[in-house]
Amino acid sequence: MLGNALIGLREGLEASLVVSILVAFLVRTDRRRELPKVWLGVGAAIAVSVGVTLALTLSQQALTFEAQEALGGSLSIIAVGFVTWMIFWMRRVGRTIAAELEGGLEKAIAMGSIAVVVMAALAVGREGLETAVFFFAAVQAAGDTTGPLVGFLVGIAIAIVLAYLVYRGAVRLNLGRFFTVTGILLIFVAAGILAYGVHDLQEAGILPGLNTLAFDVSAVIPADSWYGVLLKGVFNFSPQTTVLEAVVWVLYVATVLTLFVRRPRRTAPAAAPDPAPTPAPDQPADRAV
Repeated sequence: MLGNALIGLREGLEASLVVSILVAFLVRTDRRRELPKVWLGVGAAIAVSVGVTLALTLSQQALTFEAQEALGGSLSIIAVGFVTWMIFWMRRVGRTIAAELEGGLEKAIAMGSIAVVVMAALAVGREGLETAVFFFAAVQAAGDTTGPLVGFLVGIAIAIVLAYLVYRGAVRLNLGRFFTVTGILLIFVAAGILAYGVHDLQEAGILPGLNTLAFDVSAVIPADSWYGVLLKGVFNFSPQTTVLEAVVWVLYVATVLTLFVRRPRRTAPAAAPDPAPTPAPDQPADRAV
């Protein structure tokens, strides 16, 4: 549940900050008449996200066991791709996202009402669709709906409250530090989702090595113990891990964490060209003695 709450917090805060930036821009520029169009776009994005979640859940119930495992494993890997992209995207545009959104909204207002609705829906819909895929993958990993749903709702609720307090000026949130810390935690959460997706594909018979274990610590960390449930809920840890799962987990964490914590190199400013020599003044033709 904690891992799901972290994903819900991260995704919810991104979406809430997008909405607050759009609303603040319209209020600041005295264009409140555009607010209903923004809220209509936000509502459409939420409705599409919920619809995708329901469609995935209902379609999965009509499949055979192997097909369910194949679908769950594939969507888990897609979810990992989403979260990885999200981590690096937010680190790259975190300082300029407000300017980009305000510029896009300015252009949409000039184009007309439909453009404003579509722009708001697209700005929020990306996080909504990512959350839908994450939620489905979390349900597959947990084996039930209640835990992941509660986790996501708690995280999203906290995100909405934080975004509102930031909008009202009651809280000064260091977004750079927040997204850095949550990004590091999400790398480990995503690694667990990736390993579980690989395990699903092994159970579906798509990948080999289902019975080749890297370790079995179920005697030390029982799956039904409180700490086993905690590790499962946060990092999707399995006491019985196959070799392929372990290799994928290690490679993902080692690669993504290294790239994330490494600061982008700043290009050195180009050296200024040497100044052109100053021509000597003309000498007089006759020099006084």
